[in-house]
Amino acid sequence: MNKFKIFSIAFLTSVTLSHAQDIELAKKAIDAEQFEKAKSILKSIIQTKPTNGKADFLLGNIYLTQSISDSAKIFFQKGLSGTESARLNNIGLGQMELESGNAVAAQTLFTLATKDLRKRDFEEFIYIGRAYMNISKPDYKNALTVLNKAKLVNPTDAQVSLAIGDAYYGDNNQNEAYKSYRDAFQADNTLIRAKMQLGVLLKGAKSYDEALKAYNEVIALNANYGPVYRELAETYYKWGRNKPSKSVEYMQTAIGYYEKYLSLTDYSLNSRMRHADFLILVKDYKALEIEAKKMSEMDKVNPRIFRYLGYSAYENGNTDEAIKSLESFTSNATNKIIAKDYLYLSLARIKKGTSADGLTIDPIAFASGLADIKKAIDMEPMAVEDLNDIAVKLFNKKLYNQAAAVLEIGIANKDSKNYLDDNVYYGLAIYYANIQKDVVANHADLQKSDATFQNVLIASPTYLDAYIYRARINALLEDKEVMKKNYEDFVSKAIEKGPEEVAKPLTKKKLIESYNNIATVYLTTDKVKAKENLNKSLELDPTDKRALELLAYLK
Repeated sequence: MNKFKIFSIAFLTSVTLSHAQDIELAKKAIDAEQFEKAKSILKSIIQTKPTNGKADFLLGNIYLTQSISDSAKIFFQKGLSGTESARLNNIGLGQMELESGNAVAAQTLFTLATKDLRKRDFEEFIYIGRAYMNISKPDYKNALTVLNKAKLVNPTDAQVSLAIGDAYYGDNNQNEAYKSYRDAFQADNTLIRAKMQLGVLLKGAKSYDEALKAYNEVIALNANYGPVYRELAETYYKWGRNKPSKSVEYMQTAIGYYEKYLSLTDYSLNSRMRHADFLILVKDYKALEIEAKKMSEMDKVNPRIFRYLGYSAYENGNTDEAIKSLESFTSNATNKIIAKDYLYLSLARIKKGTSADGLTIDPIAFASGLADIKKAIDMEPMAVEDLNDIAVKLFNKKLYNQAAAVLEIGIANKDSKNYLDDNVYYGLAIYYANIQKDVVANHADLQKSDATFQNVLIASPTYLDAYIYRARINALLEDKEVMKKNYEDFVSKAIEKGPEEVAKPLTKKKLIESYNNIATVYLTTDKVKAKENLNKSLELDPTDKRALELLAYLK
C-alpha cells in the first residue's frame, strides 16, 4: 500500500511537471506568434487536466489577440473554477472590461487577481500591465504603475523588464524602453524578443540600417524566430515610404520577408488576415485578391474576408464586386468596421457612377459616395487625410464641384497633414467650377473660395498664387478695389523674391496679368498710374496685345 502511495505521488508529480513544461512550450509558441501551435498545446493540457486555470487563461488570451472575444470569455470563465492559477482569469475578463470602457469593473477584477498574493508573487502584475497595453486604446501610464509593482518584487526578472520596455515604448519614452529591453536580454539571453525590440526602437527612429543590423543579430541567435521577419518586412515597408527612389524594391523585399514570417508561424485564417492587412499597406492588390479568395475557401462566413475582397476588387477594377462585398461587411453593425471600409465603399460607388469618358458622375451615385465618406470621418476624424487623393483625382478630371464637396469635408479638420493642400484645392475647385462655359457664377461660392485663399495666405504667406486667385475671384465678384490690392500684393511679393523669380515664364505671365488689371482700375481715375502699370507690362512683353490696346485707349 505504501509502495502504491509512493507511486501515485510520483506519478502526479511527473504529470504536474509535464503540464508545467507544456505551459512553457505554449508560452514560447505564443512569443514566436505560432498561435495555432500554442492553442493545440493548451487544449491538450485542458483535456488531460480541466482544472488547469493557467492553460485556460493563456488560451483565452490567444483568442483575445485574434479578436475572438466570445471564445476568450468562455475559457476565462471556465478557468475561474480551476485549481491552478485560476485567479489569472480575472485579468483576462478585466482586459475585456477595459476594452468595453468599463474601467471600474476591470479594476475590481484586477483586485481579485492580486488578492492574497504571496510576497514573491509578481506574475499577476505582469499580466495586468499587459492587459492595459493590449486593449485597442492602450493605457501605458497605468501599465507602468502596475509593472513597477512587479519590479519591486523581482527587479531582475527578464519578463518584468520586457513588459516595462513595451510600456515605455508605447508611451514614447525611447531611452527608458532601450534600458529595459537591454536589461531583459541581459537577464535572459534566450529572450530574443527583447533583443528584437532594440531593432524596433531603431526602426521607430528611422535608423533603418541600424535596425537591420539588430534584426540580423536576432537571426544569428535563432534563424527560425518568425516575428523578426515581420519586423524586417515592416522596416523595409517604412524605409520604402521614406525613400521613394527605392520604394518598389523595398516593398518587394518587405513582401518577401512577410512570406517568410508566415512560413515560420502558421497559415491559419488569422495569420492570413494579418498578411492581407500587410498587403494593403504595401498596396499589392493582386496578391490581396488571391489571399482573399484563399481565405473565403477556408471560411465562407468570416465577415472580415469581405473587407479584403472589397478592397482588392475595387483596386483591380471590379467595382460591382467591391460594392457587393463592402455593403455586405458594413451593413452588419457587429462587424469591426473601420473608416477605410467606408472610404473604399465611397470610391466604388463614385467610380460606378462615373461615365465612361470620366467627365460626368451620376449625382445619386456621388451623393451616396459622399455619405459614406462622412460616415468614415465620423468614425475616424483623421481619415480626412485620405480624402486628398480622392479629391485630387476628381479635380484632375475637371469634376470641380465634386472635388469641392469632398475637400469641404477635409478642410474642416485643421489637424490634417493635408490641411493646407486641401484648402488650396478647395479654393481652386470652386473658382474653376464657376468659370466653366455656360455656368452662371455663384457669388456665395466665390466668396467661400476667396475666404479659403485668405486662410491659405495666413498659413503660407509665400504661396503667391493665392494673391492671383483672390484677384481673379474678386474680379468675378466685381470688387475692383480688392482685386487691385491682391494684384499689387502679388507684384510686390514676386519682386521681393528677386530677378530670378521675375524671369520665370509663369511669374512673368502673372505679372503682366497683374499690371494690366491694375491699369484697368486706374483708367478713369488716374491715367498716369494706368500708363505706368501698362508700361511695366510692356517691359516684360512688348507685344502683349491687351497692354497695347489699353495704352492706345488712353491716348
